[in-house]
Amino acid sequence: MARKSKILSINGEFFCRNLTGIERVAIDTLAALDKLLPPGRVELVLPANAQNVPQYKNIKCARLPVAAAFFPKWTQIHYQKYVLKNRRVSLDFSNTCPYFAPGIEFLHDIYARLYSSDFKSRRDKLIRLYSNIMYRRIAKKAKKIIAVSEYTKKTIVEKYKIDPARVQVIYDGLGSYKNIEPDFSIFDRLPQLEGKDFYFTLGSLSTRKNLKWIAENARLYPNAFFAVSGKPLPSVVPPELEAMNSLPNVLMTGYLSDAEVKALLSKCKAFVFPTYFEGFGLPPLEALSCGAPIVISDRTSLPEIYGKAAHYIDPDNPNVDIAALLKEPVERPDAVLEKFTVENSARKLAEIIMSVLDF
Repeated sequence: MARKSKILSINGEFFCRNLTGIERVAIDTLAALDKLLPPGRVELVLPANAQNVPQYKNIKCARLPVAAAFFPKWTQIHYQKYVLKNRRVSLDFSNTCPYFAPGIEFLHDIYARLYSSDFKSRRDKLIRLYSNIMYRRIAKKAKKIIAVSEYTKKTIVEKYKIDPARVQVIYDGLGSYKNIEPDFSIFDRLPQLEGKDFYFTLGSLSTRKNLKWIAENARLYPNAFFAVSGKPLPSVVPPELEAMNSLPNVLMTGYLSDAEVKALLSKCKAFVFPTYFEGFGLPPLEALSCGAPIVISDRTSLPEIYGKAAHYIDPDNPNVDIAALLKEPVERPDAVLEKFTVENSARKLAEIIMSVLDF
């Protein structure tokens, strides 16, 4: 009797969440992956409330009659039940896995394990607890662990004492972002920026994004002007936001669309990213693709990714004259932009999938 072929089931919960870095990478990688795999071996398992799901050629979609709402009910009950009942191999892009059926699992970082003190509220502590359970389960039981940088791989191996051969590195990459047209009407909504030299930063306004560096640098250098985009999260330290809002040379833009962000990136003097922790760090790559110089932290994965194409800062030292720093020569970003593409990411992921499914 012939052995039944294994089928990979991808957790499609990311189609129910706000589009941040992980969700964008997942959606773009999936689109590229669809062109590389034969039909009938990979499926996307979707909650009932999944939105804007593309039409795939080779990847089948299975939509379950339950919504992904209460975190982490979808993954640990509905998706897991489907995987176990149908004897599927799971794949999760988002630092999580079905606890009793871990398969091919992405670990973008182990932030909650490394910086537990950043999780202060009751909600944050629950997120930290669940994240740590997921990190350990993936590290110990996943068929394949995918890290998004050598830095992330190193931290996983060291903290969970596992064989480095179990962790494969697949870098994040640019995909559909490069096709977005800039929306320059943002300068009508933010006339303070029209015709002005400004530095731009974006990302969730979480603790690790290091808003205090921006606030202190703006205080020390009153002639520098900053535009800061992002949606506040519960883990933001309130005094940092108060400091930002009180400074005359800082403009808090609130949430911006991708098209508005691209417009600001194409006009800013530099993109500034003083974060003290990144598993990969996608925003500077997006900035480089828009022609913006990047001023980024010299910590964690960032030097590995951006090499000599960036201007580096110490995230603990805000006393930096950014204008002077930008005069120092750096390499052109061409090699970085050619290396970190979603097509390259999808090719490596396809190889791993085929090895697990015994093609």
